[in-house]
Amino acid sequence: SRMYHRRSRNRLSQKPGHARLIRRNLATSLLLYESIRTTHKRAKVVQPIIDRLIHTAKTKEPQRAIRAINAVVLDKNACRKLMEVFVHRFEKRSSGFTRIIPVGARQGDGAKLVDLVLVEGIPSPPKKTSSRVQE
Repeated sequence: SRMYHRRSRNRLSQKPGHARLIRRNLATSLLLYESIRTTHKRAKVVQPIIDRLIHTAKTKEPQRAIRAINAVVLDKNACRKLMEVFVHRFEKRSSGFTRIIPVGARQGDGAKLVDLVLVEGIPSPPKKTSSRVQE
């Protein structure tokens, strides 16, 4: 029997076709709504897909980028938003376009829920200020 070292992959446990659609739906929704609530596992699976899409939009020439993006996303508006909005928003950022924020467990089955958000769309949490009043 072979050893299982370094064989870990972020995979969903559905059948391949179903898993592929879940990934594409999640990616599309995140691009359209900029923030989605899902399970931790699904968030980890869709994160690299989003990073790849944004990188593609930024680096390839528009016609090729649009074709590559539409091969993944299920809504033309997601592609349009990627090319028109996110390319400019993430101009200065080379990677790490998404953030996973834990929000607790799901009532029914205890699955870990997270908010998967596109980074620069959300205002950063307010900095803790000292209790002294500035004059």
